Amino acid sequence: MFAPFYAWMRRVSLLFFWCALSSPAGAVGTAVGTVIENTAVVNFELAGTPLAIQSNTTALAVAERINVTVTLQSPQVPVAPGDTGQALLFTVTNTGNGTEAFQLGIDSVLAGDDFDPTPAVPGIYFDTDGSGDFNAGDQPYTPGTNDPDLVADESIGVFLINDIPTGLANGLTGRSELTATSTTGTGAPGTVIANQGDGGVNAVIGSTGGEARDVGEYLISDVLLSVVKSQLVNDPFGGNEPVPGATLTYTIVVNVNSPGTAAASVVRDAIPAFSTYVPGSITLNGAAISDLVDTDEGEFDTSGAPSVVVRLGDLTQAQGPQTIVFQTVID
Repeated sequence: MFAPFYAWMRRVSLLFFWCALSSPAGAVGTAVGTVIENTAVVNFELAGTPLAIQSNTTALAVAERINVTVTLQSPQVPVAPGDTGQALLFTVTNTGNGTEAFQLGIDSVLAGDDFDPTPAVPGIYFDTDGSGDFNAGDQPYTPGTNDPDLVADESIGVFLINDIPTGLANGLTGRSELTATSTTGTGAPGTVIANQGDGGVNAVIGSTGGEARDVGEYLISDVLLSVVKSQLVNDPFGGNEPVPGATLTYTIVVNVNSPGTAAASVVRDAIPAFSTYVPGSITLNGAAISDLVDTDEGEFDTSGAPSVVVRLGDLTQAQGPQTIVFQTVID
């Protein structure tokens, strides 16, 4: 019943994802074309005189290993029957050791789901601005025209865009798959493609077979929620600088934006690192909530990671915004 929260959770998780993506992943093996040389030395004595001779030097250029991964970034996406332009975000990563181009494909007729989403035309876009959200500035993909050409360890965000059929019941799921295929070739791991690697060295198919895929999922949901969080800083000197000792006031506003009921809704917010919860600071729609587990709607939960927990119960659009406030202090 918590699927309606996924739209918000997707935005939060994608923010963390794009921050992480900005850091290098670390090279996957020695770079293609690197020359490895080796020379042996024999030391000996002749009539008491130390001498040494060297062998000939062997040399070889490292071949290109072709590997790719596709990783879903979107949680299950709640949709309504008849929705259009619904996006699933993936990353395609070149996990080989050279530069490689990949052809992308979409398949929305998969076994194991309840309905088949309908790919839009075009059905694949690049996350051009790196925002993690599908928008008008994102570039459409055309096979053979703008296949992503990725250096070793480089990743790119890719959206699959589908329309949702009408007449579907609440709770049904539909799946869509992104495939990335090396344009140099595919095959069993270890397959050699002569002279097709960077700089004319041999290319060798890696453990992924030169192709990878992952699947995202849509959920038909009769209720959609929005969750917006804001913060206010009050420092010990009467200003709003986030210095140690400053108080952070967090406000979370939950809205039901469609007909239907979000049953048994619960908000859980972990206390940020480098800060300490202010005892007795939780309120729901202006009414105080105790820190203990009792008869009111929430508590300060210390059974795991310290968290503020507020149970909103069965929510409908008619109830209006639900506003949660609590405070922490910067350590």
